[in-house]
Amino acid sequence: MNSDKLQQLSGQLEGELYFDNTMRTLYATDASAYREIPEAVAFPKTVTDIKKLIAFASQHGTSLIPRTAGTSLAGQVVGNGIIVDVSRTFNQILEVNPEEGWVRVQPGVIRDELNMFLKPHGLYFGPETSTANRAMIGGMVGNNSCGSNSIVYGSTREHLLSVKAILSDGTETTFGPLSEAAFEVKCRGEHTSGSLETRIYQATKAMLSHAPTQENIRREFPKPSIPRRNTGYALDMLLETEPFTTGTVPFNFCKLIAGSEGTLAFLTEITLHVNPLPPAETGLLCIHCHSVDESLRANLVALHYNPSASELMDHYVLECTKTNIEQSQNRFFVEGDPGAILVVELGSDSRTEIEVQAEALIQELKANGLGYHYPLVFGPDTKKVWNLRKAGLGLLSNVPGDAKPVAVIEDTAVDVQDLPQFIRDFNLTLEKYNLYCVHYAHAGSGELHLRPIINLKTEEGNQLFRTIATEIAHLVKKYRGSLSGEHGDGRLRGEFIPFMVGEANYKLLEEVKRVWDPGNIFNPGKIVNTPSMNTYLRYEPGQETPAFDTVFKFNQTGGVLRAAELCNGSGDCRKTHLTGGTMCPSYMVTRNEKDTTRGRANMLREFLTRSTKENRFDHVEIKETMDLCLSCKGCKSECPSNVDVAKLKAEFLQHYYDANGVPFRTRMVGNFTKANQLAAIAPGMYNLLFKNGTTAAIAKKMMGFAPERTMPLLQETTLRSWFKKHKRTAGQPPQAAKKKVYLFCDEFTNYNDTHIGKTAVLLLERLGYEVDIPRHEESGRTYLSKGLLRDAKKLAQRNVALLKDLISSDTPLVGIEPSCILTFRDEYIDLVDADQTEDAKTLSINCLQFDEFIAREMLNQNIPKDIFKEEARLIKLHGHCHQKALSSVLYTQQMLTLPPNYKVEVIPSGCCGMAGSFGYEAEHYDVSMQVGELVLFPTVRQQPEEVIIAAPGTSCRHQIYDGTQRKALHPIEVLYEALR
Repeated sequence: MNSDKLQQLSGQLEGELYFDNTMRTLYATDASAYREIPEAVAFPKTVTDIKKLIAFASQHGTSLIPRTAGTSLAGQVVGNGIIVDVSRTFNQILEVNPEEGWVRVQPGVIRDELNMFLKPHGLYFGPETSTANRAMIGGMVGNNSCGSNSIVYGSTREHLLSVKAILSDGTETTFGPLSEAAFEVKCRGEHTSGSLETRIYQATKAMLSHAPTQENIRREFPKPSIPRRNTGYALDMLLETEPFTTGTVPFNFCKLIAGSEGTLAFLTEITLHVNPLPPAETGLLCIHCHSVDESLRANLVALHYNPSASELMDHYVLECTKTNIEQSQNRFFVEGDPGAILVVELGSDSRTEIEVQAEALIQELKANGLGYHYPLVFGPDTKKVWNLRKAGLGLLSNVPGDAKPVAVIEDTAVDVQDLPQFIRDFNLTLEKYNLYCVHYAHAGSGELHLRPIINLKTEEGNQLFRTIATEIAHLVKKYRGSLSGEHGDGRLRGEFIPFMVGEANYKLLEEVKRVWDPGNIFNPGKIVNTPSMNTYLRYEPGQETPAFDTVFKFNQTGGVLRAAELCNGSGDCRKTHLTGGTMCPSYMVTRNEKDTTRGRANMLREFLTRSTKENRFDHVEIKETMDLCLSCKGCKSECPSNVDVAKLKAEFLQHYYDANGVPFRTRMVGNFTKANQLAAIAPGMYNLLFKNGTTAAIAKKMMGFAPERTMPLLQETTLRSWFKKHKRTAGQPPQAAKKKVYLFCDEFTNYNDTHIGKTAVLLLERLGYEVDIPRHEESGRTYLSKGLLRDAKKLAQRNVALLKDLISSDTPLVGIEPSCILTFRDEYIDLVDADQTEDAKTLSINCLQFDEFIAREMLNQNIPKDIFKEEARLIKLHGHCHQKALSSVLYTQQMLTLPPNYKVEVIPSGCCGMAGSFGYEAEHYDVSMQVGELVLFPTVRQQPEEVIIAAPGTSCRHQIYDGTQRKALHPIEVLYEALR
């Protein structure tokens, strides 16, 4: 496409249009195996913008690909036309009618956030995908999404009442339920938007009124007893409406539009039926079985008890959860190593009724020899179980090496009674090719997600991808099942549709597309006329995986490129602050794909794979996507595949500096400790510089810092200097000291937060511990944050050498600043040379945050509670990002409950937005403050003066002060002040 034409189009839109390499690359993939660079990416602001895009596509012979969250698994939003992303601009809830039970929304509304809105009205939108905290209604309509509770709520199609749509000729119309008479009026061309809409009604009438056609559809389409059927366009559903089938529901084109994957019309408004809220109480019976087959037989028994969900996880999924930081905590209910767990959800307004029902089910299972362990989970713990199940998709991609569980045959659906035999046949088919499969998801509605392990980078893997798809298509046809149950056809299954529904019916599907979209501008190559399913993949057959000489070791993933390739595109990083969590703070503000973990991993993967430069890191496009990464490490724990973008960013920056030099400010921030060491000679002069408005403004401008920021000041003495004097005046430690504790004198506490370091020493001594500060270097956090890895590596190796023989479980190293002490647990292990790796690992086990140490001592009953005041206080606690990712805020909560009447409430904030120097930097200041405004600042402002605000991170405390003028205390200060 001529860039001048795109530039001209851009000037005509109220929204935005991008055709640069960065944006086009970011939108080349979704959550599937497919990749194709689009011509441009549009963010329409108005309906008029969409009409202009349609007119442009028609005039210039290109296409439009509607997109919301981009979590599709069959390549639905991958293509070479213009991607039209409505997720940022068409995201309003327009109207709700509680009396009639419906809601009208734009396509970019997130499913979970819709239910947050509906809850006060006593309403609930049922279909729930595993991606529900970022999946949007437009995408759910496009794919006809179902989810875990489809036994009760069915698919999106059953809830779709009407849509407002723009047709391929640019006319706007509404599709909804029509009586027979109203349908005939439309066929006569009355009350339509124009000739195209009239032709659509007329062609549909001619097509479905033909008796042989009706018979053929009913014979060849999947069994009507399969609730999840998404094979091709839903002509079988449309046929079962009046006027074509007497005594059925009114005709509604919404039945066809649901599952049409944006290939027929462009939706701008969607009206959904909503249900009353589900029962107040739910319980999950987690049936542990020895095998998948046993769990599927247990599923048939469970269905007698009318569950609201019956979900399966096999042992491969469960194995993955053992090593995932976040999901390992959700395994609390798992007993032994089951071959599969069937999670059966029972609902009622009474917990007692659920217990009675569960017991009856358990007894029937035991009578049939099914299952060996049957925990029943209630309350908040149910969310942990579901999070474990939902994480399956991303976790499966975390398998080391190039062979991965591939979404190729993962969406088959059959009659639930056929499911056990179908899965047996399915696994026998895979055995022919020496493949095994991961099984998980929706047993209760006849669908399992099944993923064989295939290396798509090889010629053999590419062919196997196709062979397996063909074999399973024949097996599904044998059971008259649906090749797609909920994930849609897209590019993956489109070419098998003629076989699945018969050539005559496939010609009908082609006719549907031709009538609705004669110019083929809406998402071409999906459902009908698709390219071969093993083309346009992320990985080309025979693709090499280049090795790179990196500073960090990437041994666990097999190199830095494979670390980026862990991202499978599931889009967990697109959740918002309303959902909770830390990942990705900048995306929560900007809602830009480039500011997601997925976007950054995709960009790095693209250039490390395809760049022709000697230094493949030397690309400004990667730098642009990494720019707003706060290195919060939320992705390290919250991403199901544990894609650690903070680590990838640091590695990238070092190589980018190698090619382009180290910027002045970067070197200055990295050398923060050295600068403080010099300034500490005359701290008063340094402080005067930054307290005086004029000199501070000049200094901040020279450093590239935001003028609005307050700068951290130096203390009159360093912690090390104070501690030497303290040791001399305090004398010998008491003979009865519980144990010796080494305090890590981090660079921030030493120079800027000396008072907190003093308090930590005094508190530990008051609690009966001997305290010493060992000889060590700075942590290297400032170098790590700016990508100066070789400098950080020297410090890491020096610290490991100095501390490895000193620190043990009896004499731990306790840290005050989370980001510094946790370098031992995180970066050091991958930074030091191979000969120090084991020492670094051993050392890391005994390097504890202050609150971790106290919580451990509490567990060992070494800290009495009677030395604390009994007054009641409320503490609002903001946890540090690295603490959340690598440890837990729970330790801080535990520590702060030592005073018997202290109540601790964790602020449900993600990142504070400061993130070391990020929030100081002039170009990042606005984003930094907007991150704070999501949850943290409003929560702090709402607190009365007597409420204590606590935050263990020095950056967090500065951010809270700058954003709210409220002083936050370190939890150590809070606990010290609570002593009698």
